[in-house]
Amino acid sequence: MGKKNKVGDGENLTDEEDSKYGHPSKYDPTFKGPIENRGCTDVICCLLFIICIGGLGVVGYLAWTQGNPISLIKPTDSVGNICGYSDTVTDKPYLYFFNFLDCLSYSTLLNIKCATTQICVSSCPNYTAAPYTSVALSLADNLPLDISLINWDNFICDYDFDPQSEYLTSGGTYEGTDGLEKMFEDDKCASYVIAQSPYLDRCIPSFLVNSLSSVTEVFSEDEYILTGPGDSNNITSSNAGELFETSVNLILDVFNLIEVIYQDVATSWYLILAGMGIGMLISFIFIIIMRWLAGVIVWFSIFGLYAVLGVGIYYSYYMYKSLEGVDGADAALTFTSNLSSYLRLQTTWLVIGIILSVVLAILLLMTLCLCTRIRIAISLIKEASRAIGHMISTLFWPILPFLLELIVVALWACIAVYLATSHQAMYAVYNAPSDFGLENGTSCEIATFASNNTTATCGFQEYALPSYTIYLQFYNLFMFFWLVNFMIALGQITLAGAFASYYWAYTKPQDIPAFPLFKSFYRSIRYHLGSIAFGSLIIAIIQIIRVLLEYVEQKLKGKTDNAVVKYIIKCLKCCFWCLEKIMKFLNKNAYILIAIYGKNFCTSAKNAFFLLMRNIVRVAVVNKLTDFVLFMGELLVVGSVGVASFFYFTNQITFISNVVTVPDLTYYWIPIIIIVIGTYFISVCFFGVYDMAVDTLFLCFLEDLERHDGSAEKPYYMSKELMNIVGKKNKFGKGKDDGDDD
Repeated sequence: MGKKNKVGDGENLTDEEDSKYGHPSKYDPTFKGPIENRGCTDVICCLLFIICIGGLGVVGYLAWTQGNPISLIKPTDSVGNICGYSDTVTDKPYLYFFNFLDCLSYSTLLNIKCATTQICVSSCPNYTAAPYTSVALSLADNLPLDISLINWDNFICDYDFDPQSEYLTSGGTYEGTDGLEKMFEDDKCASYVIAQSPYLDRCIPSFLVNSLSSVTEVFSEDEYILTGPGDSNNITSSNAGELFETSVNLILDVFNLIEVIYQDVATSWYLILAGMGIGMLISFIFIIIMRWLAGVIVWFSIFGLYAVLGVGIYYSYYMYKSLEGVDGADAALTFTSNLSSYLRLQTTWLVIGIILSVVLAILLLMTLCLCTRIRIAISLIKEASRAIGHMISTLFWPILPFLLELIVVALWACIAVYLATSHQAMYAVYNAPSDFGLENGTSCEIATFASNNTTATCGFQEYALPSYTIYLQFYNLFMFFWLVNFMIALGQITLAGAFASYYWAYTKPQDIPAFPLFKSFYRSIRYHLGSIAFGSLIIAIIQIIRVLLEYVEQKLKGKTDNAVVKYIIKCLKCCFWCLEKIMKFLNKNAYILIAIYGKNFCTSAKNAFFLLMRNIVRVAVVNKLTDFVLFMGELLVVGSVGVASFFYFTNQITFISNVVTVPDLTYYWIPIIIIVIGTYFISVCFFGVYDMAVDTLFLCFLEDLERHDGSAEKPYYMSKELMNIVGKKNKFGKGKDDGDDD
């Protein structure tokens, strides 16, 4: 065993272990906090980041020039014309479905994927007619069709198709009664027409839109039968409601709910903002008073956990004794799906009692052994409150990264939508004879198509996305991950520099530099954009791999039952989830050392990792306790605001509702949910600053222990409370003024 090397408060390492995790930091008489004399770091990654942003600009330009988001809002006909928008249908704002029964779900209606012809019309029909029915009846009875009885005005047909002229054209495709029937079979004209009303720019049966008292109001007085070629259902006044309501009711309900939600939000928007403002105020107050309550919260929680375990042990013993002498209670444990039967066995309660006792004993021993580290964690939490108290601007700093992240989200969403609507017209061969050389349905180009004097034509088939769109979408998503993580990293490194300036101020607050947050932000964007891009790139790569794994898993669903493949994918997803968590933790600590020393990302990450490994026990305790305290704070803020909002909107806080009237809402839980969600994000921003303060001060504390020994030449920078906990003190010199050690 080599010689012991003292590090910190008793976490001793041998020479071999010391070498394995690097060497402790040496004393530097010129070091007084974040260094000013630094150079640019990770320049290559910075250039790569700029190039990739340029690539995103190219993708955005392609999406902008080829996409059309209006097609997601306005209905589109069968050939891709946007009703009321495209040049050929500017005067036809409504979409008409030849056979509405082919649109039986919400998704098919909105995406216009119904297996029926759809055309844009200037107005929805306000009458009911059955042009195909009369033709079908005549053919069935072998009777001649009386042309004078045909009302051509009742026909709704495809663009540039005149049924009367086609019917009367001698030798034409649709000449005579057989040709008239073929019009409907070829979807040139609608087989039947029902009185309809516009809804979301689509023609929908009036009895569904207008809530008519009777379905028969859209039909004639007689039992009218509407039929179409190949229809499995005849439509009558008695079954129309049943046939159509399945395809529309869900849509009407959803959009009605959206309208109600919009109205409730519009009515209570000022109360929603007020609730979020109260949440911000509570978060601010909680952070300020943490310098006095941190110890109380931590120790109360620890002893509360002991009390809960003690009650559990007592209850287990009580149930064990109460089951003595009960028939069947002494039976052995056997597997059964009836879980309640276990509670009637003495063995169950004996096992529970033993487990709880072991857990309690382990926690008690850990508390005794880690008592000093717990006190360090509490002291650091208090010190973080003092730091924030001296730099109030840090609490509002997250607003800037948050706004930048909103811009990134908006940019990603816009590019994604434009890419998703960058449809191109696809053309295919139609009416090709057997000796033409190309089969019907084969892709073709109109500009180069040659029919060779045959009946073959190159006609419109569909609007489809180019094959490369999926790759551009993945690139857009990757850049979204990179940019969002870049903004998060920029916020972390800026805060780290500010809090490090606080810690390394020997006399607080007198020695704290002026405008520490602004100076830290300047250093970050002036020297370390490359390092920030490097760290965020690592996280973005891991996240895009996780997305690809999800994509592969979805593609394989229903296509393979290979258990090995499924197991491998699940394992990979779990591994990359863990890797992302680990890298986020390491990145944050690397950013702290970058903010202090100005070194590149890899060097800072290595030094941070070794520093943490040399103090692994302290790291585990401080991180877990800090996470717990922050969780308690977030729970307190969100819970208190949520409960208060519930009582207010249910008019149970009369002394407030008498001053601020509760608005009349359809669903009072809508503003409550919005307030709770908004307050959660606000509290996360506030406590994220607090978490960064603790982590920065903790690394500075570890560096302080390694660099200094308390002598006049090497005085400690930590607070007196921290020095007392770790058994250190400044032995010489004027001493350290900790004016905020209250």
